[in-house]
Amino acid sequence: MTRQPSYEVIVVGGGPAGLTTALYTTRLGHRTALVTREGGRHELVDAVHNLIGVSEETSGPELAAVAVAQLEEYGADYYEDAVTSVERVADGETGTDGGRRFHVEAAHADIFADRVVLATGFTDEAPRVPDLQRYTGHGLHYCLHCDAYTLGDASVFVVGHDDHAAEIAMTLLNFTGDVDLVLNGEDPSWDDETATQVETHPIEVLSRTVASTFPDEGAADPPWIGGLEFGDGTTREYAGGFAVYGRSYNSDLAADLGCDINDDGSVAVDDDYETSVDGVYAVGDVTHGQNQTPVAIGDGAYAGIAIHHDIRRFPLSSEECADRDAEDIEAPAAADDLRARMRRHRTLDDHAGMTPDE
Repeated sequence: MTRQPSYEVIVVGGGPAGLTTALYTTRLGHRTALVTREGGRHELVDAVHNLIGVSEETSGPELAAVAVAQLEEYGADYYEDAVTSVERVADGETGTDGGRRFHVEAAHADIFADRVVLATGFTDEAPRVPDLQRYTGHGLHYCLHCDAYTLGDASVFVVGHDDHAAEIAMTLLNFTGDVDLVLNGEDPSWDDETATQVETHPIEVLSRTVASTFPDEGAADPPWIGGLEFGDGTTREYAGGFAVYGRSYNSDLAADLGCDINDDGSVAVDDDYETSVDGVYAVGDVTHGQNQTPVAIGDGAYAGIAIHHDIRRFPLSSEECADRDAEDIEAPAAADDLRARMRRHRTLDDHAGMTPDE
């Protein structure tokens, strides 16, 4: 008979928000599993920015690998697998608190939890320019607050034709005076107020269609973008740029569970990152699309603590303490095997994670 593991917390999604949530719930003494598929957005991050103490030489996959090693050291289980469904089990069937229980099914795993955390992020709409997407992380950017710094005083493009594309182009003027807003043959869809702003700001609006891209002549491998070639045969060199065609939130699992979804497709959560479905939490970009590693980490930390407050046994409430004696209360509450790992961890000389150079 196939074993079906059971956890207090299952986190779906292995980006910074999911990893951090799992880290907190594990270290707070809760049996935790993280399930994540290959190919998430964070795996495309070539250089992590704005993260205190972490060098830009660190990529998203490298940061994630270190985090997974930490999780496993502390006692979490890690499944590299694609979750296909999350369903609520009938009340009273098996839950630690009166029936709250979730069944998480993946391609190669069939597991259960009392709490589920969705950290499924969003997907950028592909740029409508031939070959441009292959420069993701190598000149093609999606996060203004992460990458504008690297383009200071450089020639920069923004491909897109809506209000958001115009806003990004105008914002880039804080970093460089050489900004092209490339419509790629589309009519601008921004409103009259934005039109006035675009006309006033010193950005060049190019209506022509982009035919292809070309790499920088440097020897980078994989290559960095060098510029764009237009349908009229002209070319322009750029140090990098942004593609702005919107995003779609990966909220299908939340919607299938009956969680409230915001008008933009993100998952609605309260101050503790709990959704409208009791016991289901959501963290990171799937809730707001901020596209910021430090913000996602903060979400995960806050949610992990909130979940701990929700499911920890102690302290007992004053009502629970009524007519009870201390000798009748068994402590500690954490499972024997988890506490054994805590004891063993105290004896380790080396730990997973980034360490200062000696």
